[in-house]
Amino acid sequence: MTRRETVSVAMVAVALAILACLPFLVDGYLLSLAVGIAMYTVLATSWALFSGPTHYISLATAAFYGLGAYVVAAGVDVIPYAVLLGLAGIAGGVVAALVGLATLRLSGVYFVIFTLGLAELVRQIVTWVQNNLTGSRGMYVLTEITERMIFWELLALAAAVYLIGWLVTRSRLGFALRIIGNDEVVAAHVGINSAASKLALFVISGTFAGTVGAVMAPRFTYIEPSIAFSPELSFQVVIMALLGGVHRLWGPLVGVIPFTILWEVIAGRFPTQTVLLLGIAFLLIVYLIPNGVVGRIESAIKLAGRSVKHG
Repeated sequence: MTRRETVSVAMVAVALAILACLPFLVDGYLLSLAVGIAMYTVLATSWALFSGPTHYISLATAAFYGLGAYVVAAGVDVIPYAVLLGLAGIAGGVVAALVGLATLRLSGVYFVIFTLGLAELVRQIVTWVQNNLTGSRGMYVLTEITERMIFWELLALAAAVYLIGWLVTRSRLGFALRIIGNDEVVAAHVGINSAASKLALFVISGTFAGTVGAVMAPRFTYIEPSIAFSPELSFQVVIMALLGGVHRLWGPLVGVIPFTILWEVIAGRFPTQTVLLLGIAFLLIVYLIPNGVVGRIESAIKLAGRSVKHG
């Protein structure tokens, strides 16, 4: 590890330590907002780990998230909570692996459509099972877990996703994925197994999404399919990641913080127009800042450097 990397790791550790103290300083609405930011940070960053280098737009986040939430809801009375978190992550990773094996050979709009339909498919299956086998569409999640504890759990997940992302970017897998993102045909010609490389990161993304769903389950107290498998969640994650920028590990965070705060205001004032506003936000980001805020800033810095050099 270089000196610069050591300093960066130390700064991140200090930042995490400071953030861990946040629940002692705020409560109520501000703590709830902090939980939302932490949740979307994990989801958007893990999504970007896969979609950033591969350029695949996945809308399956809600499927993995909902599965994780239902793992906790189904077992909270009989299985230790810590074990349920692990099982939820495994469930998300296994489903991601199965979906990836079947779909990662698709590309473009076909992959987008399939992943969007996946969340709805899982929601309908869970709804059918509950209506026909349990007699109840929802499930109670009654625990002694507080919002403070949820924030700390999400903060730990955020640290984990950044660590894994940092390790991936330094590994052969990260190098292979960058080649795949630039030109998959070239990647195949140089001996890179594109399907296996994409599958590995898709599984990582699904695992984190499933774990986040499990962590958030006690916060809702009562879970039903329309809450756990909300398609809005998948779109919000994509919008936040694209807004910040997916070509830097910390890029999604730049989109998560302002968009989460803005969305709180929008959802409160226009609760019936949220889907429409999500669609508008997505179009504006794709057409106006396709490389995200981070990409726009980096481009401006490069342009300024060239101007100084030639001036």
